[in-house]
Amino acid sequence: MKHVLLASVLAFGAFAMSAGTAMAGPEVMSFAGLQAGGELVNTYYDGGSGSLGSTGGPNYGVDWVNATAGGAPNGLFSNAANEPTGPNVMAFLTGSGAYMNVANGFTTGFSFYYTAALDSGSVSVYSGLNGTGNLLATLSLATNGSNPNFRQNFSNWTPIGVSFAGTAESVDFAGSAASIAFNDVTLNSSTPGTSVPEPGSLALLGTGLIGLGLVIRRRQKRA
Repeated sequence: MKHVLLASVLAFGAFAMSAGTAMAGPEVMSFAGLQAGGELVNTYYDGGSGSLGSTGGPNYGVDWVNATAGGAPNGLFSNAANEPTGPNVMAFLTGSGAYMNVANGFTTGFSFYYTAALDSGSVSVYSGLNGTGNLLATLSLATNGSNPNFRQNFSNWTPIGVSFAGTAESVDFAGSAASIAFNDVTLNSSTPGTSVPEPGSLALLGTGLIGLGLVIRRRQKRA
């Protein structure tokens, strides 16, 4: 009987884990774990680190090129506030853009929050790495001014997203350097920041194992 109970609970645990995997939500990058003084994101979301050694980011298989995350007091970040998810935002401080590469690809949709007080920009989704392959979607980022409740210029955040067909491998964030900031960059959803937590599946498995332990203990006492 004990073996039957064990098999039942293990089967339940496997079901809970598989259900958790099936319900895994969009992948959101808030850049909160990088150094606030300004750090290139690099492979922080690909099991690696930022340029200043920050590690521990969710491994989404995402590499960033020329994208700097930070908060005050670095560059435009001292002029940013009211971010959807603090304390950091992301921007490109040099050149005319930044790339987000996802070697394994992503589908369905892409979204983020942005603030562009003075200069407009654009974001383009491509089927190949580094902005190559087919253009799957383009978003125009109009200037959106500042929030009057904050003294910082980069303080009015606009949510924006797009759905597309096919598999994307890169996103090109384009515009003037240090003129646009981003937050809650989200894969697999056209609505930014809609991350679905996964620990619930682990809680279900834990509950099943606890139940198994209690049943076995009672039977041992009876014996």
